Amino acid sequence: MQVMTKEELEKVEGGLSFWGGVGIVGVVLFIIGLVDGFTRPLDCH
Repeated sequence: MQVMTKEELEKVEGGLSFWGGVGIVGVVLFIIGLVDGFTRPLDCH
């Protein structure tokens, strides 16, 4: 195993960005709400 310096660690690219994570969570929540709406429709008051 090789120990990396701080400069080398900062140059590492890849992984998931913050906005990528936010987008994935948003899509998952939308799909959950969509399925919930079809399986358990609520009346309007």
